Amino acid sequence: MAETPTVIIGAGIGGLTSAALLSAQGVPVTVLEKEAMSGGKIRQLDVDGSPIDAGPTVFTMRSVIDAIFESAGASTDHYLTLTKADTLARHAWDRAGYLDLFADHEKSVDAVGQFAGAKAAQGFRSFSAEAKHIFDILDEPMLRGSKVSWPVPLMRRIGLSRIGAMLAIRPYESLWKVLGEHFDDVRLRQLFGRYTTYCGSSPFHTPATLMLIAHVEAQGVWSIRGGMSALSSALEAVARKNGARFRFGAHVDEIRTDRKGVRAVHLESGETITTRAVICNADPAALAAGQFGRETARAARIMKSKSRSLSAMVWLAKSKASGFALDHHNVFFSGDYPAEFAEIKSGHPPQNPTAYVCALDHDTGAQSDTAQRYQIIVNAPANGDTHEYSAEEKDQCTSNMLKRLSACGLELETPLRHELVTPNDFSQLFPATGGALYGRASHGWAASFLRPGCRTKIRGLYCTGGATHPGAGVPMAALSGKLASEAVLSDRISTRWYHRKDTAGGMSMPSAMTEATG
Repeated sequence: MAETPTVIIGAGIGGLTSAALLSAQGVPVTVLEKEAMSGGKIRQLDVDGSPIDAGPTVFTMRSVIDAIFESAGASTDHYLTLTKADTLARHAWDRAGYLDLFADHEKSVDAVGQFAGAKAAQGFRSFSAEAKHIFDILDEPMLRGSKVSWPVPLMRRIGLSRIGAMLAIRPYESLWKVLGEHFDDVRLRQLFGRYTTYCGSSPFHTPATLMLIAHVEAQGVWSIRGGMSALSSALEAVARKNGARFRFGAHVDEIRTDRKGVRAVHLESGETITTRAVICNADPAALAAGQFGRETARAARIMKSKSRSLSAMVWLAKSKASGFALDHHNVFFSGDYPAEFAEIKSGHPPQNPTAYVCALDHDTGAQSDTAQRYQIIVNAPANGDTHEYSAEEKDQCTSNMLKRLSACGLELETPLRHELVTPNDFSQLFPATGGALYGRASHGWAASFLRPGCRTKIRGLYCTGGATHPGAGVPMAALSGKLASEAVLSDRISTRWYHRKDTAGGMSMPSAMTEATG
């Protein structure tokens, strides 16, 4: 009798990574995606005849993707054209000039010194050193390993003799407070506090541990020819080459179980696919809310709305720009960061927002006097399931965003040709999230340990994606896909459910057991 496939629900980065790695090991894989193409949050929308990236735009930790392609029997360079950026990002405040950070650390030190003085440059050195130290402590034990609890299990991974290392990650101090130890200039506290929004969180409520994100970006930012969607297409191509099957427009309405665990998935079309292994590449909140049936609702915790990460207002625009020399990644800061995040916490888009602008055509050689493509992001509350944004609210948000850009010297041609994606749209795309784009917010010392791991309480049901361990962002979602694939492989060769072994050959398996989501 033919072996039943491992079914992957969702073709986001986590699901695509699992598909590529499992199929490379000879595991039959069927990927079911409700949309018409792969990518998940990585997608493009057409604006005025041009495709514009509507999802993640920053690509870091290239080594993660390189290792995944290699484990899948492929080469990144064969499928993707990557260019390492000299400038990481350009940062601006109300017509006060701008500050660039660079891949070259010493160049960044000089830039900070010229912008804010010698003391600020020294503060940047000390901040960078501490961020690197925290990253080095947590990279292998936590970021690349399976889910772990605090404090004793994590201490065991780090090494029981390294108690000082546990204290060095500063989990009980707020990032904003610790940034004040390094920088007197509030603009620099804003700049380095903004990295917490990469995981959908406020710098005022996240632990100082998350300064490691700044180190990740400092190690390099790459642009991908064809945009971020080229990455999802490449992973799909590798998975197909290894034998994985993809079915688009396939909406799963139920995961069915029996006393042994997962037994089948049922589609809206009425079709049933028998399987003993399902990887769910959706926010675990969808499982908990019963989006995949009552039988699997117990597989994940229900997440309260107050625990959700940020959502966003995202403008996909095609426009002429003037007055400000844009780089590829640009951040235009508000004058009152605490007020901005207080408004979001109260359930309102900020009146005076910080705006991120990705100039998608910056690296293509497009003429500066012609209309170019932009993705513009303003943080917003994840209330897309409880608040309907009116046309008037959308217009006001657009006006507030344009005012912020203008205050920093950037003028976009009006009326702006654009599509606006709101928390309502994200809530519909990603059910049971309210539009939260990063799963659980990283607020409080325990938040990073509350993210679901790849295993659930139900045998044969696994989770992957940016809302699971190790966290949000493209490289983290890819690592979650790797962890899910390793769990599937380990369980396939185990003689008993509670007895784990390493796979013979193939991918390395740093941890034989991942804690259940519960």
